[in-house]
Amino acid sequence: MSKLDPLLRYLLHPSRRKIDVFAETLVKGTAATSILIILLIFFFVFREASSLFFSDSPQATSTIQSSGAPTEYNPDSSSDAPTEYNPDGDTLELNKTVAAPTPEPEKLSLFENLFSKVWQPVSSVPKFGILPLIVGTAKTTIIAILLGAPLAILAALNITFFVSQRVREIIKPAIEMLANFPSVVIGFFCLMDVATLVKATFDIDFRLNALTGGIGLAIAVTPIIFTVAEDALSTVPQSYRQASLALGATEWQTAYRVMLPAALPGVFAAVLLGIGRAFGETMIALMATGNAPMMSFGIFDPSRTFAATIGAEMGEVIWGSEHYNILFFLGVLLFLFTFSLNAITELYVKKRLMKKFHGS
Repeated sequence: MSKLDPLLRYLLHPSRRKIDVFAETLVKGTAATSILIILLIFFFVFREASSLFFSDSPQATSTIQSSGAPTEYNPDSSSDAPTEYNPDGDTLELNKTVAAPTPEPEKLSLFENLFSKVWQPVSSVPKFGILPLIVGTAKTTIIAILLGAPLAILAALNITFFVSQRVREIIKPAIEMLANFPSVVIGFFCLMDVATLVKATFDIDFRLNALTGGIGLAIAVTPIIFTVAEDALSTVPQSYRQASLALGATEWQTAYRVMLPAALPGVFAAVLLGIGRAFGETMIALMATGNAPMMSFGIFDPSRTFAATIGAEMGEVIWGSEHYNILFFLGVLLFLFTFSLNAITELYVKKRLMKKFHGS
């Protein structure tokens, strides 16, 4: 009797088949439920944002009343009228000047408001200009990638080709552990230490600015880029490396002229993942950038990102108001940006670059 017969009888036993069917059904059901939940989240976000453009009902707005507003005195309504002493025994009413009503500021259309340069949601005429938020998000993201991506890629090259296996088993998990750090911890570190260091180094006015926030985001994205880039470099066939060394190239020349170009699709995907992580980060941007919606391209000026705006204002906004819908519209923009990154990774990196480096 073959040694495989007991194993085959075990695998083909009816009870075993029922367990396999149950496990398969459970996995499919879990996957379908996860997809459904994600679709429902997207539907909710798009529905709340669409009210901004397609709702005909008046938006709920907040009204701020001033207790010190000027009022007109009526002598018949109160006995406590302000009087002036007269030696003849009569009382004279003081003249009371009534302030002229101020004309209401002209309201902008929705698109003029959205693409203005002022974000001031609490005002007699709220202003929801997203241009300062776009500039602030772009500044911090670019700074984070310029600082984090080269460091992560060089670290991946070093770990893959230049250190021993024992050192690699220690350093790689240590770097990957940074990805598990809570964002609030990194934000607090930037708030207390990095901001002071940046201010003292560059002698600037603001401790919290786009550069400080970009450094914090770089700390957050570096482990992600490192992990994906290192995996991509490790999957390159060793025959490439051996052929390069056999032709007289040094280890460093082989690493950055042969192995890195061969792993470029994976490295490019790692950078895109880092961009998505930096673009959607909330707590670090909220704590380290100054959180001021300034229309400035300077890296030493405070800034505010999309995610930080949603995190800072969603908890106090009036449900159903224009401000409420605007914040969900910012969430839609975040989703579209992330979706575009994933589409570029799928359509360009996995197809075109892979075909290019495989010679097809």
